[in-house]
Amino acid sequence: MTRIIWKEIKDRFIHPYLDIELDYYDLGVEYRDKTDDKVTVDSAHAIQKYGVGVKCATITPNQDRVKEYSLKQEWKSPNGTIRSILDGTVFRKPIIVKNIPPAVRSWKKPITVGRHAYGDLYKDTEIYIPEAGKVELVYTGKDGKEKQRALIHDFDGAGVIMGQHNLDKSILSFAQACFNYAISEKIDLWFATKDTISKKYHARFRAIFDELAKAKAGDLKKAGIEYSYYLIDDAVAQIMKNEGGMLWALMNYDGDVMSDMVASGFGSLGLMTSVLVSPDGKFEYEAAHGTVTRHYRKYQQGETTSTNSVASIFAWTGALIKRGELDGTPDVVAFGHKLEKAVIDTIESGEMTKDLTLLCTDPSAKALDTFQFMEAIQKRL
Repeated sequence: MTRIIWKEIKDRFIHPYLDIELDYYDLGVEYRDKTDDKVTVDSAHAIQKYGVGVKCATITPNQDRVKEYSLKQEWKSPNGTIRSILDGTVFRKPIIVKNIPPAVRSWKKPITVGRHAYGDLYKDTEIYIPEAGKVELVYTGKDGKEKQRALIHDFDGAGVIMGQHNLDKSILSFAQACFNYAISEKIDLWFATKDTISKKYHARFRAIFDELAKAKAGDLKKAGIEYSYYLIDDAVAQIMKNEGGMLWALMNYDGDVMSDMVASGFGSLGLMTSVLVSPDGKFEYEAAHGTVTRHYRKYQQGETTSTNSVASIFAWTGALIKRGELDGTPDVVAFGHKLEKAVIDTIESGEMTKDLTLLCTDPSAKALDTFQFMEAIQKRL
């Protein structure tokens, strides 16, 4: 359904107001299949070239989708591919609306989640082990000589194995992005892993963060903020009792999961901004949610849907504001802020999609369908 919304956003809010040239890449699953996913790689290189990109939610196919679309294979997540090329950090921040209070009573201020966007589970290699046998981890140096060997498991029957990796330079750029963001926003920085269990992998992340915290001690003090390390389970317990107002830095998978939890706690994934920031200052904006397939099925059958377009609109406004800042075009920046205000004013006036009426404190809130909601926003521009 997001593909339908995407076109509506461009037709209603972008082209009528802005003289803008868009370099378009079709990341629909069928075209990705047709190009053997080259289009995804090309789109990432385009973001590197232009500095700013905005992305619609996309399908990561499973076996059902492979059959449905007659795909060549289960293509990897396009988000994962783009993140690997840009090697950035994903920052997700809730959109605060007065008449939609957080579900977590203690939360008073936005919680920004900083997610490392390279490697780990999203760049893994997996093997199904069909029978008994031994699996080892082997490190071979560039000189061709074996340097290390470790037994992973001696299988006595069928099972599965997974290998994943990360890079010091990527972890460092992630840490730098998080410290820089926290210092610029003047908010405390939390970082969490499970280094008590993962004494090499997770511990490497912690060591790099701790080293950078020492180097940035003066900047942290000047900003009046603190850096804190937590075990991931303790961090989850603490976050539920805290009033918010911090940047919570997390490894790739933890950030994937916890950003959804934070979004739901503040209302909805439909009220969440998401931006990927690369170490060299490239930006990719997108909605934090998926493609809303269930609504699309209804739309295909001619039924009316009430699909929340807020996060998709904010993906566009984020990209426009950043483009305007980089180009020195204040009118574009002002338009981006004006569109965001129109969205928030519409919701706070009691006009919103059905999912938001279920969260709203105003009993007179009116549920609009997908297109009525965008029309209501358009009237306020």
